[in-house]
Amino acid sequence: MQKLIKIALVGQPNVGKSMLINSISNSRLKVGNFSGVTVEKAVVEFEYKDYLFHITDLPGSYALNDYTLEEKVTKKYLEDDEYDIILNVVDSTNLERNLYLTSELLALNKKMVIALNMIDEAKKENIEIDELQLSKIIGKPCIKTSAKNKIGINELVKALIDKFETPKLESKLIFSDVVEEEINNIIKLLEAKNYKTEVTYRELAIKLLQEDKKTFLSFHDEPIWIELQPLLNNAFEHLYIHFHTKNMKDIFDDEKFAFAKGAVKETVVLNEKIENKTLSDKIDNLLINKFLGLPIFLFLMWVLFQLTFELGNIPMDIIDSFFATLIESTKNALGENQLSSIIADGAIAGVGSVILFLPNIVILFFGIALLETTGYMSRVAFLLDGFFHKFGLHGKSFIPLVTGFGCSVPAYMSARTLKNEKDRLLTLFIIGFMSCGARLPIYVLFTGAFFSQEQAGNILFLIYISGALLGLIAAKVLKITVFKNEDEPFVMEMPKYRLPSFKLIWHTVSNQALMYLKKAGTFILAASILIWFASNYPKHLDYEEMMNKKIEKAVNIQEVEKLENEIALYNLENSYLGKIGKFSQPLFEPLGFDWRMTVALETGLAAKEIVVSTLGILYGLGEELSEESDSLIDKVRANIPFTSAVAFIVFVMIYLPCLAASMVFTREAGGWKYFVYLFIFTTTTAWVLSFIAYNIAKVIVI
Repeated sequence: MQKLIKIALVGQPNVGKSMLINSISNSRLKVGNFSGVTVEKAVVEFEYKDYLFHITDLPGSYALNDYTLEEKVTKKYLEDDEYDIILNVVDSTNLERNLYLTSELLALNKKMVIALNMIDEAKKENIEIDELQLSKIIGKPCIKTSAKNKIGINELVKALIDKFETPKLESKLIFSDVVEEEINNIIKLLEAKNYKTEVTYRELAIKLLQEDKKTFLSFHDEPIWIELQPLLNNAFEHLYIHFHTKNMKDIFDDEKFAFAKGAVKETVVLNEKIENKTLSDKIDNLLINKFLGLPIFLFLMWVLFQLTFELGNIPMDIIDSFFATLIESTKNALGENQLSSIIADGAIAGVGSVILFLPNIVILFFGIALLETTGYMSRVAFLLDGFFHKFGLHGKSFIPLVTGFGCSVPAYMSARTLKNEKDRLLTLFIIGFMSCGARLPIYVLFTGAFFSQEQAGNILFLIYISGALLGLIAAKVLKITVFKNEDEPFVMEMPKYRLPSFKLIWHTVSNQALMYLKKAGTFILAASILIWFASNYPKHLDYEEMMNKKIEKAVNIQEVEKLENEIALYNLENSYLGKIGKFSQPLFEPLGFDWRMTVALETGLAAKEIVVSTLGILYGLGEELSEESDSLIDKVRANIPFTSAVAFIVFVMIYLPCLAASMVFTREAGGWKYFVYLFIFTTTTAWVLSFIAYNIAKVIVI
């Protein structure tokens, strides 16, 4: 018995659809009209082995819109009628324009085969298409054909049969990160509510963001609409700011054009120079040039880190003086007692040491947002694709990795755009090597303490680049040992170049700065008070009484100060915090860390910003410093050897991210076992590399 295969033949005008099915069937089309309209309906039936093909040639359409009667008919048929496979015919000589319609067909999430027609004409124009790579990118088989010369006809028929006989795979249409983020937010709500639907949650989410009327009406009377509506309002507001328009059709048109352009850049080679290039093409020729592209990117990153340090230093002195004055005023107002100490030395000192680095954070976020809004970051991802593959990473891994320079939390979430499970897990494990904004205060503190202001920016740049390179090496090791799989194809959306949107930059930077301040005012405030308590208790009254008797007998001020410092140091070393540090110090002693540095690292597991405030509290008590050495930088320089500082920076570069990021990692990776793997992997790597750095630094210093 013959199997019936119903095929919807779709393509833009003048791509040779009718000639192609004539070549397939060797018969003429049966011509009529679609029901209720005067648009021509062409149908052909033919037999091939055990299959009966029923092909409906839909009117040529540039897009699935309602602008023309032909487009309305095509859209209605594809959405409402029954068929097994879409046969999308594209013009090989103008692939980018044709793939725009293909991107819309992918959104339908149907079985599909793509015929790269007019391949003979493409060869005459010296156009080479890598159809295997294009098939991997789109997730649908692409067959080179020529209806005129009957090239690839048998292969096309076999591909249609194979597609008919195999299960449907999910579409690989991927949008830019900002759109994917909102799609995932909607999907998460639908999953949480276990919403019943005949289509995928992703398809529903896309239609909601595209303001599809039928989809909105289907939700309107559902209980889930109460929660869905505010979620959509926030999503639309985010997209409006990012794309500078409130027209969702324009936004998705840009996304589809970007997808088509990215696919063409990956799969099409022009063997002759094309004149009359657009300004965008001319800029791309420079910025993603295989020789100049990477040096340009590294130079821009170097400039950004120079500005982060140089400009950030200007307001730092003002903020430092403000908090020093505030601490002194608080102690004067409340007197020398436990209450004034917890407020001044605990809360104000802890939060102040974090806010001190807010200017550096703002400058770094501003620079990254500036590069993103112009469309440059997408080009860098394309540029680094081949380089990343050498280390086992996917080209699209660049976006979550560069996001990791800002904050690990959104970086882990943006790894969702990687559809291959092993590629996604590998990227998740490497994100932590990209130094997040919370680590920046630690780097600024130590570079300021041990290097001149002229060199500090260069050292900061070197730290960030070193962390990234270590991440790439770690990726290669993990790819060889753990995450073995065939490389997935890469397509990077190529958005239009735009002038910087300062509204969008302000939105991004202000949100990040407010998040940073929110942590400083809540989580870090609580942690600072807890650290103050742990460093001040329990009290050792017998020891203090004995030392106070010695102080009464002291003959000069110098002896009094020495004895007072001995009391403070004894209390600190025997406090709860001191005991924790002393207990774990043997593990870190080979790295040159004292117990205070050890405690600071351990508190950094909660939030990296706390490392700075912990050092500020611990080194602000009990050490012998001159009156002039009252800043945290001076205290670090006086108490920590250079060799230990190098090892400390290396450890901070690599070890586990903050608690919030670790929780997001656990959720995105798929369970607690991955968190355990990450903890073991990062801690072991950090210890080994810090040990090596410490011993190399000792040799250099000697």
